Amino acid sequence: MSGKRKTKVKDIARKFDVPAAKVIQDLKELGVDVSSPSSEIDSDLVEIVEVHFTAEDVKKKKFPTKGAAVEVPVDKPPADTLHMKTPIVVRNLAELIKKKPNEIVGRLLTMNIIAGINQTIEPDVAVELCKKFNLELVVDKREKEEHVRPMPEEESGETPEPEYENNPDNMRERPPVVTFLGHVDHGKTSLQDYIRKTKVAAGESGGITQHIGASVISVNGKKITFIDTPGHEAFTAMRARGANVTDIAILVIAADDGFMPQTIEAMNHAKAAKVSIIVAINKMDLPTADPDKILRQMQQNDLPSEEWGGNVGTVRVSAVTGKGVQELLERILLEAEMLQLKADSDRPAFGVVLESQLEQGLGPTANVLVRNGTLKLGDPMICGECSGRVKILINTFGEKLKKADPSMPVKVVGLSGVPSAGSRLVVCKTEKDARIISEERTQLKRSEYLEPTRPGVNLEDIFARLGTSTKKRLTLVVKADAHGSIEAINHSLAKIPDDRISVGVIHSATGAITENDVLLASASNAIVVGFHVRVNPGVNTLAKKENVEIRLYNIIYELIEDIRDAVEGKLAPDRREVELGSAVILKIFALSKGPKVCGCMIEKGLVRFGSKARVFRDNELIFNGTVQSLRRFQDDVKEVRQGLECGIRLDNFDFQEGDKIQFYDIEFKKAIL
Repeated sequence: MSGKRKTKVKDIARKFDVPAAKVIQDLKELGVDVSSPSSEIDSDLVEIVEVHFTAEDVKKKKFPTKGAAVEVPVDKPPADTLHMKTPIVVRNLAELIKKKPNEIVGRLLTMNIIAGINQTIEPDVAVELCKKFNLELVVDKREKEEHVRPMPEEESGETPEPEYENNPDNMRERPPVVTFLGHVDHGKTSLQDYIRKTKVAAGESGGITQHIGASVISVNGKKITFIDTPGHEAFTAMRARGANVTDIAILVIAADDGFMPQTIEAMNHAKAAKVSIIVAINKMDLPTADPDKILRQMQQNDLPSEEWGGNVGTVRVSAVTGKGVQELLERILLEAEMLQLKADSDRPAFGVVLESQLEQGLGPTANVLVRNGTLKLGDPMICGECSGRVKILINTFGEKLKKADPSMPVKVVGLSGVPSAGSRLVVCKTEKDARIISEERTQLKRSEYLEPTRPGVNLEDIFARLGTSTKKRLTLVVKADAHGSIEAINHSLAKIPDDRISVGVIHSATGAITENDVLLASASNAIVVGFHVRVNPGVNTLAKKENVEIRLYNIIYELIEDIRDAVEGKLAPDRREVELGSAVILKIFALSKGPKVCGCMIEKGLVRFGSKARVFRDNELIFNGTVQSLRRFQDDVKEVRQGLECGIRLDNFDFQEGDKIQFYDIEFKKAIL
């Protein structure tokens, strides 16, 4: 070949049907600097390249040169590096490496792994699979970054959302957000209605729309936002999601009634959420009003009033006459001033969903309380698993707005779906960013359905989990039949010594176990313990959903021993229940003295005097106790068998005809070492 022949790179690529980039790469490996397909090379290099593409022994890659042989490196080109976050779904992996999903499924079968295109695979399996395609897969961890603020659920792997820094120069005072809590019929609604009626009738700024879930009033030229819908049930549910929206809690107590079980419960919810508390002593217009009694009870419940040297503001009011209402509103403003509530209205907004629904003509809508920043029309947003762009903003009057300031409740239209109550709404930089976060969260939730449910807390495993968990506290919600029982239980629990784990009662009250107790236990990772009380209908279903354990006792030392064993790690499989039989209640007989007698038919097995008994109504446990007496006609008997009728006395609970009774005994077996 002539030494003066010159050839362009693209001509060589066309001749051998290879990409020009491949020719350029090979020339660079030989030490020839070429920059484009139009670059020309001389005859010596042309000869080398032609031999390179026509040699039979390609693996050796040795080509003749003028006077000497040039050895080309035998290493393969480096594998391409790809990045992917968990969970790794077969379909998404196929898209990433640009292969057909069925090809990926087939490759997995060769690795003895069966997975559909919508199923997840382990990260190490995905890495090994990519190596077969000469690709390097890096599974990125979901770590916190400086510009990212994690959602409360990120500990479980949820995708983080964008967070923006507040500008200290733009921080301005914002209206306080207030929630009314308290016992039933103590005047929460009446007090709010009086405030709204007077403030709106006076023509001052603010308005009410019940379905918005919040209302805004104006006092002395300053606004206050009231949350309408969340009683303490929603209050706890929002706290459980890490989305506490309340700044100040108004604890309403009737002056003629005093502290009631729900009052104490509401107080504990407010304390757990760490919000400021103002006590409104309502019904001061009644002749039986006794405000001093309320002050004493506040002191007894560790809620000392300012009048008695404490730090909790107390205002005497009447929702009927309006007495003290103005003072209450001024106290709210004073509390807000002391809290120094501020927000940066110039930054992108974030808020909390109070309610959400699917409305005809509007599609998915969310009633949102803006917590910081300004929410504007056209803002791209992410809310839970939903994303979108703000299309419409509606205030409490039903008027359309162009923007919503901090502490303002608005209805937002434009989300791709209906978010859950308590979800955070955050403005993103672009709609694409919001959509990516939404897709990742949706995919993560889909993968969670394929995994076992998170384990709830139970007494048996609390000590086993102590070694791997940073939480060294066993928290309890205690419900009992009387205040004396509560005092005895709390006093006994306080005496349990252990250096590694402590026992804490976050809420104790009299009465049946309710949904509120389960929600509080779920929010605080606690166990619900009932002593001589029943479980309200529907509560067991909620407890299963929230993975909360409910334990019922009728003997106090059994309760204390179980808690003590849990703390000391002594619960062992040496205690076993032995089923005896079952019965149905046919009739209830009320006696002049003592508990009622249940007329029963033994449907299965037998019942013995002194055996344990569980009572079920609609397949839900409502009572756990002991057979106190057993009669056949007029005679006391020790045992009644299947097919016979008998009279059983359990306790003075509100049993009903049709309730099912399950009888069992506890067997103790010495553990074999």
